[in-house]
Amino acid sequence: MADPPAIDAPNPAGHLCLSFDFDGPSLWIMRKMTGATAVSRGEFGAVAVPRILRLLERREVPSTFFIPGHTIETYPDACRMVVDAGCEVGIHGYCHELNSTQSRDEEEAAMVRSIDLVTELTGKPPAGYRSPAGDLTNQTIELLVEQGLRYDSSLMGHDTAPYRVRAGNLFPDDGPPEWGPEIDLLELPWSWTNDDYPYLEFVAFRRMIMPGLARPDDMFDNFLGDVEWMVREVGSGVLTLVFHPQVIGRGHRLLALERFIDRARDLGVRFDTMAAVADGVARGLEFGVEPG
Repeated sequence: MADPPAIDAPNPAGHLCLSFDFDGPSLWIMRKMTGATAVSRGEFGAVAVPRILRLLERREVPSTFFIPGHTIETYPDACRMVVDAGCEVGIHGYCHELNSTQSRDEEEAAMVRSIDLVTELTGKPPAGYRSPAGDLTNQTIELLVEQGLRYDSSLMGHDTAPYRVRAGNLFPDDGPPEWGPEIDLLELPWSWTNDDYPYLEFVAFRRMIMPGLARPDDMFDNFLGDVEWMVREVGSGVLTLVFHPQVIGRGHRLLALERFIDRARDLGVRFDTMAAVADGVARGLEFGVEPG
């Protein structure tokens, strides 16, 4: 697949960004679940990546991968395949660390290491960031700006419109929020409702069970409903979907993803990388316009 084209003008029916968090074993290592079986679940992600890339190539769908530095060092060949397929690569922590548990120095070191690894892999600095487990903090936002990232995809303040991130928000318990100023960091929002993990992944934690294992067609029906609503109600909306190779990469789920891509395309949406949307916003293009 060649490098995806830039967005010359917003597509009236909207834009769909398929993103893949290639966590590998880092997700399980972060949780201290380092037994052979748990780690093997992450290993399956490297098996799934070539399958996903073949599907995307057949359907001519550009996509964005968020890859922890740990995954780049663990599976360099699979990560090289992602780049060779023309996919965008953003950063996703070094070892899927929870930002809220890190000191500033620890988080900065992990971010810089990850940026360096992505730059070495792709030949250019990453444009985007997704925080592991959606754990974005004011400290993280400051570091993203300092390191020159152009967009984030960790917040849920909208569903079909990019917006500017605010820095330094405060939330006193005796009054309304004190909103910080908007900064030069674009948000391309996501949501757990548009993420494959809670629908499909079974995880037995020490104190709870995440049942997962839903029918993928039920999940994709929900996703398609959001696409249909966007096409009908929003001018040039942008919807981001989040997948994980170790989750979506099973055969019946890939077949469902293929069907979803075809159905979404029939609605007139355009598939784009997240960097392409961010570049379009930077050039003054307007996305996600709802009636006043």
